[in-house]
Amino acid sequence: MIGDLIAFLVSVFLVGPLQSKLVDQLADGRAPAAVVQQVEACATAALPALVKRATDEPWWAITTAIGAWVGTTSPVTVLTSAEPSCAPALAAARPFITRS
Repeated sequence: MIGDLIAFLVSVFLVGPLQSKLVDQLADGRAPAAVVQQVEACATAALPALVKRATDEPWWAITTAIGAWVGTTSPVTVLTSAEPSCAPALAAARPFITRS
C-alpha cells in the first residue's frame, strides 16, 4: 500500500514532469516519432529505479521533483542515472533537445 503510494507520487511529481519536459523539447526540436517513443519508453522503464531511490533517499526525491517542476533538473541526467539502458535512446534524442 505505501509502496503503491510512493510509486504514484514519484510518477506524478517526478517522472511526469521530466517526461513532459523532454517530449516538449523533442517536439520543438522536430524529433522523429521513433525517438520520442524511445524516450517515453525509457521514462517508463526508469520508474521502478526512481521509486526505489525515492524510497531510500526522500530528500533526493523532493529536491529532484522541485527541480523538475522549475526546470533546473536535467531530465536526461535523472533518467540516465536511474536507468543506464536509457543512455542510447537519450543520446539519439540529444540533437533534437531544445534549450528553453
